Formats: sequence, structure tokens, C-alpha cells
Amino acid sequence: MKLTGKTAVITGGGSGIGLGIALAFAAEGCRTLIAGRNPQRLLEAAAACSHTPGLLTYPVDVSDRESVRQLFDHARRELGRIDILVNSAGTNIKTRTMSSMSPEQWDQVMAINATGAYNCMIEVLPEMRSRGDGLIVNISSIAGKRAISLGGIAYCASKFAMTALGTAVGNEVAPDGVRVTNVYPGEVNTPILVNRPEPVSDERKAAMVQPEDIGGLVVAIAALPPRTHVPEIIIKPLVQQYV
Repeated sequence: MKLTGKTAVITGGGSGIGLGIALAFAAEGCRTLIAGRNPQRLLEAAAACSHTPGLLTYPVDVSDRESVRQLFDHARRELGRIDILVNSAGTNIKTRTMSSMSPEQWDQVMAINATGAYNCMIEVLPEMRSRGDGLIVNISSIAGKRAISLGGIAYCASKFAMTALGTAVGNEVAPDGVRVTNVYPGEVNTPILVNRPEPVSDERKAAMVQPEDIGGLVVAIAALPPRTHVPEIIIKPLVQQYV
């Protein structure tokens, strides 16, 4: 198995892209801890995993630095070192224009999508830099490269911030042997679709990228030799234009 002997922490791991990556990691022998805001959802995700090793769980609010600190203290006790961090926690809102969005909604999206990634990265980077090895994967979005109305004002801004964070930190820590990869998904069939302003049809969902597709991609990145670095990669449905 490609990731035997490796360990990983995945935020937003109870559903969607995070869970898709977690299941792909577990299938390749990686000892994986999934974290998220909903403890019951985490337990259900772990129970549904048929792989060995199974999935460990721990609740976290990535926008709360103390909660994040407790997560990684627990992860070190359970896993030892942390080889891979996947920042997949994310949110969006239905009110996606400047005129309809409240300041509090802006704060919420930025705190989870952008500051949440920072809070997790700052926890693992010292140990990764010290031992000269580690991988951080940020699940950004095409909306983090193109300011599209589909994503909305706050989401695009937060994902642009995540993109810049990953790129700048990746350049800083590369001499220390640490790799940072930004993944930019297009439309993905995940529970976040309930926050779309308009309902999404089953037909459209079926044509989207599925969480397991991104799981396979991230496994491929994680399995590369440490001398290689994928700074960023786009994955989108064939039917979605990239403009």
C-alpha cells in the first residue's frame, strides 16, 4: 500500500472532500485522524470505513486556535508524528453578493476557510521543519483562482487567501524539506451544495467531481518521493468550463 507507515490529520474529514481523502488514505495504509465540528458525523464516518487501519476522530472548530491546539495535542498522542496535514474544512453561505451578505457572514467564512487553514498549519509546521519532511495539502477551489459569482464574494476572498497562504508558505518551507500543495477543485458533489442559492439537480451532481476522485488525486500526491513537489493542481468536472 502506497502510504503504509504514514500518518495524517484531515480537517473537515467527516463528510465531502475530507472524508473522500480520508477513506483513500486509509485504503493505502495511512493512519488517519479526521476532525470536524460535528462529533456524530465523525463517528458515523469512522464506522463506515472498512479499511485497516480505521479512522480516528476528534472534534474541532478550526476557527478557534485553542480548539486546534487541543486537536494536534491529541493527534500527537494517538499518531506520534504527523506526516500529512489536509486542510479540507470549509463553508459557504447562500447570500453570496455584497448587497445580501452580512458582515458577520463574511467573518464566519473567512475564519473557517482562511484563518482555519493558518491555525492548523502553524501547529504542524515546526515539527515538520525540524525533521525535514512533511506534506500539507490545502483544499482551495477554482474560486481561489478565479473570482466567480458561483462561489460568492466571501467564499472567493477566503479561497484566494488560502491560495496565497499555501503558495507563500510553500516557498518558505521548501528549503526545510516540507511540501505544500494547493488543490483547486471545481464543482464537487458534497454536502456544501445545500448552501447554494438555488437547489442542485441530481443530474448535475452526478456530472460533478466526486469526493473519491479527489481522494485518489491526493493519494497520488502524497505517495510521490520527497524530492518532488506539486505546488498546485486543478481538478474539475469535464462539463465545467475553466475560464
